[in-house]
Amino acid sequence: MAGRILIVDDVATNRIVLKVKLVSACYDVLQAQDGHDALKIAEREQPDLILLDVMMPGLDGIGTCKMLRDNPATTNIPIIMVTALDDSESRIQALEAGADDFMSKPIDELTLLARVRSLLRARETDEELKLREGTCRALGFAEPVAEFTMPSRVALIADCQGTAIKWKSDLSTHLGGVIDIIGRDAALNWSDDRTPPDVFVISGNLSRPDEGLRLLSELRSRPLTRYASVVMVLDRAARQQAIIALDLGANDLIVEDFSPREFALRIKTQAKRKQQADRLRNVVRDSLRLAAIDSLTGLYNRRYALSHLNHIAKRTVGTDRTFAVMMLDIDRFKAVNDSYGHPVGDSVLAEVATRLQANLRGVDLVARHGGEEFLVAMPDTDLAEARIAAERLRRIVKETPIQTADGRQVSVTISIGVAMGAGSGPDACTDIDTLIHKADAALYSSKNEGRNLVTFTPAA
Repeated sequence: MAGRILIVDDVATNRIVLKVKLVSACYDVLQAQDGHDALKIAEREQPDLILLDVMMPGLDGIGTCKMLRDNPATTNIPIIMVTALDDSESRIQALEAGADDFMSKPIDELTLLARVRSLLRARETDEELKLREGTCRALGFAEPVAEFTMPSRVALIADCQGTAIKWKSDLSTHLGGVIDIIGRDAALNWSDDRTPPDVFVISGNLSRPDEGLRLLSELRSRPLTRYASVVMVLDRAARQQAIIALDLGANDLIVEDFSPREFALRIKTQAKRKQQADRLRNVVRDSLRLAAIDSLTGLYNRRYALSHLNHIAKRTVGTDRTFAVMMLDIDRFKAVNDSYGHPVGDSVLAEVATRLQANLRGVDLVARHGGEEFLVAMPDTDLAEARIAAERLRRIVKETPIQTADGRQVSVTISIGVAMGAGSGPDACTDIDTLIHKADAALYSSKNEGRNLVTFTPAA
């Protein structure tokens, strides 16, 4: 699903205008007419993002934002504050209250959609990490992640040395940690023995127009700097640059006439989020390497998969979210072992695992369930999306023979059974044992009907 967005505004016309823009981009939209209404809907419906008006009677947007952040059930939902105000103090108040972004009316549709896409991508990554970390703790692999912030490391890349020096002077008054002025080449040639910055601050135009955007793209493509936060500094009139920057992976934007206090606050927020994500990522990596990874395929093992699937199912209870559970089996795998030997059979298993993982989303789970059988769990997936994904996996295994170490080519196919889980409605089902049993029965139907097929359970 594209994402569910809650619009909070006391003026019905404003809500309708925003709803039209978002629905045209295939987002699911909820509406609230005041702050108190927003608090109830946000806790009950768990939207993926909130567009929150600042100036409302009674409980205003700033107060609503603070209460959303203080509630554990809503504290991680991204919030964009929307207002007719456009002064630095208003932006600072919104950011200090916990807003992720600030947009002034009238709202440009393309810029709004770019900011929404950016925040939803970040939320999906954050949710995936927290989901996997929660699975680790449930299995006893890890302790809860400590919530603290280390001194930040910030790298400034400006269009000229004078600008960079001014930035550093502005930040030094409001921001601790290490602040370095570096060049474009230094950013691209980060060595393995140096810790990369938490935050890069980059001018949209360096020695050439749009060179800052090209640098952003390069940083996102390199392992050492991929997870660093990036704040782009743009001219107020650079609308197209802003849209491109957000779609390339910028975490935040700030216009060139910023106040030092706002500048420091935005960087501090991005550094904190980056460090929290790093800690979650490290917990997941270190905890699972030995305890939950199948050594042959590199996939998660059955024990981890069942616990993780249980977390996915629990998240849907009482909501209209759906998820898919697939059981996949390599057809006539015994014949592969008998004809080519077990080393070739192991190579086939490993290659099939690689293809499955490469053709699903990052948030999806792929696990070796046992022998030549795999389990796939796809959160926030409806029936049509599950059908497309299952057919893609079946096709991607069938179309290209597997190259063995001795130069031979082995062609294999897979059979797939799919069951759909749902948190509410007439077909609600979140019991993972039941869903796995249904997916397994559908898998056997695929086998009995001739193999190399995808079969859904009758309920789906």
